[in-house]
Amino acid sequence: MRARDLGRGAAGARTLDAADELRAFRARFALPKDGRRTLTYLCGHSLGLMPRDVPRRLAAELERWAERGVDGHFPDGAPRRKRAGAGAFAGPEAGWLDYHERFSAPLAKLVGAKPDEVVAMNTLTVNLHLMLVSFFRPTKRRFKILIERDAFPSDRYAVQSQLRFHGLDPRDALLELGSRRGSFELDRERLDALLEREGDRIALILLPGVQYLSGERLDVGELTRAARRHGCAIGFDLAHAIGNVPLALHSDAPDFAVWCSYKYLNAGPGAVGGCFVHRSAAAAVGLPRFEGWWGHDVRRRFLMEPAFAPARGADAWQLSNPPIFSLAPLAASLELFADAGFARLRRKSVALTGRLLALLDAELGARAQVLTPADPARRGAQVALQFDPPPRRTPEFAARLRAAGVVADWRPPNVLRLAPVPLYNRFEDVDAAVHALKRTLDS
Repeated sequence: MRARDLGRGAAGARTLDAADELRAFRARFALPKDGRRTLTYLCGHSLGLMPRDVPRRLAAELERWAERGVDGHFPDGAPRRKRAGAGAFAGPEAGWLDYHERFSAPLAKLVGAKPDEVVAMNTLTVNLHLMLVSFFRPTKRRFKILIERDAFPSDRYAVQSQLRFHGLDPRDALLELGSRRGSFELDRERLDALLEREGDRIALILLPGVQYLSGERLDVGELTRAARRHGCAIGFDLAHAIGNVPLALHSDAPDFAVWCSYKYLNAGPGAVGGCFVHRSAAAAVGLPRFEGWWGHDVRRRFLMEPAFAPARGADAWQLSNPPIFSLAPLAASLELFADAGFARLRRKSVALTGRLLALLDAELGARAQVLTPADPARRGAQVALQFDPPPRRTPEFAARLRAAGVVADWRPPNVLRLAPVPLYNRFEDVDAAVHALKRTLDS
């Protein structure tokens, strides 16, 4: 979208919102307020907003606990409540023993996987450690891990600690892929050269689906094929990708992927995360894993056998029974995804970010350098930018933007991240954020 396509300012945004086929979904979220003012919330890449159905779902599980105690684990025979789009989330009556299973199909749809390849469990970094136990198998010759230079700190900490756990020094065993010169985009030419030079010494590659700082969307299939050509295992951190961009994990066939559920999946702070293990990897004989009783064959779980018999697929990586009260909010959000349809969400997301980029260019020009790729196919809902010159006294700048009613994300020393989320953000939000940003910079 170019500046001349912006319509008639605020009126143009209102026209787009009136024609938005997803406009009704905004009312299904609780919108943060500052007094009587509804805030312009563009921070869904950090914490998604609460679906209004969350309190009801939590209350239902609390009531079940209060009324049934331990029997809440088992079906009570009551018919499930059916609603349009409810799918697997038809009500709490099925019991807690199989509660996590109802998440596999809708999550698999979001990541383009088979239901047995996906499990909702733990949190992102816990799942990453569990995956590294299985897929980082260093040998004397092949012992290195390749990550991006600007990896999210938790990923870096996990990888470094795994290297040290195996008696390896990260200074020798950790490789980092940087950005192209003059860009924040990952350097594919440098990656190919690095794989040619070091590929037979790399045991594992860990990359994001969407880079958390720049918002660049990576090609999971292409990167997986590059890893395979050099015999490397590969996994992806999808924290900023799931619920944001189209994914096709089964056909792209990385070994594993992990994600959290509190960003675009709107499941609340510290919500239960998820994990993907490709069928071919899960079926590998002798694959090591940390084991727990919830990963035991579900048909034999309560026989309390001394020998571990892994469940089918990704379920085998579970350790303990799922935290029901942390999973219930995710059910509310996934129902909204099912009702909206991801193709419609993606179309609106591209339109929202297109308008945001055009407005930034029209209103700020050279003062704002966009770090996110301009090609819609190579970005999701997040647009990252830095300022030239950088704002002085940046904590005050971030506070002034917040006082102007815009909830965004400032990353020192000079990166602002804005994410118009198609489930609940409007085109008016995009306009309001850019105009507030311009006023804040001018002040």
